[in-house]
Amino acid sequence: MNHLRQILYTSIVQAIQELKGNKLRTSLSLLGITIGIFCIIAVATVLDSMKNNIRTEISSLGSDVLYIGRWPWMDEGGEYKWWEFMRRPSMTTKELKAVQRDVKNIEFATLSFSDGGQSIKHGDQEIEGITAYAVMHNFDKIQNIEIDNGRYLSLSEIDGGTKSVVIGYDVYESLFPSRNNAIGKKISIRGRAFNIVGVMQKVGQNMAGFNFDRGVIYPYYAAASMVDVRSINKDPSLIIKTGSAENIEDVKLEVEGALRRIRKVSPGEKNNFAINQLTQITERLDMMFDGINMVGGIIAFFSLLVGAFGVANIMFVSVKERTKIIGIKKAVGAHAISILLEFLVEAVVLSIIGGLVGITIVVLLSLVLTYTADFPTTLSLYNFFIGILISTIVGVLSGIIPAFFASRLKPVVAIRSN
Repeated sequence: MNHLRQILYTSIVQAIQELKGNKLRTSLSLLGITIGIFCIIAVATVLDSMKNNIRTEISSLGSDVLYIGRWPWMDEGGEYKWWEFMRRPSMTTKELKAVQRDVKNIEFATLSFSDGGQSIKHGDQEIEGITAYAVMHNFDKIQNIEIDNGRYLSLSEIDGGTKSVVIGYDVYESLFPSRNNAIGKKISIRGRAFNIVGVMQKVGQNMAGFNFDRGVIYPYYAAASMVDVRSINKDPSLIIKTGSAENIEDVKLEVEGALRRIRKVSPGEKNNFAINQLTQITERLDMMFDGINMVGGIIAFFSLLVGAFGVANIMFVSVKERTKIIGIKKAVGAHAISILLEFLVEAVVLSIIGGLVGITIVVLLSLVLTYTADFPTTLSLYNFFIGILISTIVGVLSGIIPAFFASRLKPVVAIRSN
């Protein structure tokens, strides 16, 4: 045990001396391992972070929410047949009432559509490219609307189709640059005056496609008096919150049955509507992430291959420089296995140093992304362990031949070498 400890200590010291004595040569040789481990850990860290961020957003939006409309978010078992989907009828208040009446295990249901590319005015101020969201009751409960100032639309305003509106934070900043109180002020939507009752908190765009910062929310019936809500450009969505992700499949079946009945879809006919979930997006993203992971793995493989040759080169040079020392050690009784382990451990230590540099770079970049780019990163000890393990394997594979060569040297020949 003491002998093995001595070998490990000697090998680590030799590896450090190799780094100190030949900084440039050793650093360039280890660059391949550093790049390879960096690629592996960086790709794994970014993908883990994206997955966690997506799951967090889905959790905040609700993994128990169904979005029902004309268009499926993904292809329905093959080709995306848009020419068929566009002929489907839009969702209306008739479908909303049928679901509220016939489906028992739901928490909230609402109807909404988005009217993009709007120009919103207040006095001399104007902002373009705004999305107007026409909504019915419970929309705020399903989408978790947070109010920064004022209040949300009341039930009487929504049912009565009054000219009341809640504006997004970016809209507020553009129309009220002096940060005056916007509550009670008028804005123009499609040439009609709406009274501002609330300003939403800044939240950014979510996975369901809602960008409330650059949007306004107003009553569905008010929008219906200005535009054709059944046109293909508007396409209202029926949004249902089940209250629990566990029973969502059962609720989907109930909703499907209720909609088929109200739309008089005959048995055997395809649905003339699409039921979408945010989990569909995550499933498709997982496939995309697997592809990215594969590409990162290929890049890392070739980098590690180059790094392995670099470490092998260092070890062959190290064996050449220490040939006389090897001869003397064997002459005084050192076993071949001791010489082999000494150089093999040295190769592993050098590889681990290269891997640790790659992991350190990943950690530093993760901190930059988290605190400057508003992209929370997930640093995993498992990924770091994998990086160290791969570095160790590369060290063993690249050091085994030079170490074996050193262990087979004849003492007399080694001592006489130049």
